[in-house]
Amino acid sequence: MELVTEYLDDALTERERAGFEAHLADCRDCVVYLDQMRRTIAALGALRRERASPVAREALLAAFRSWV
Repeated sequence: MELVTEYLDDALTERERAGFEAHLADCRDCVVYLDQMRRTIAALGALRRERASPVAREALLAAFRSWV
């Protein structure tokens, strides 16, 4: 799971990417997680700042800040 972000950002070396893709061939859970991340990225990418209410925007920002 730790490599998913780097994989999606195309930040892995060729060797790391090949190893990760080999792992995906055998790990259904990671395939599902990767699909969920892709869907999340697509959904969030479609959102526009103007569409989020100030309360929702602040809640998201607070959640992201707590991850650091």
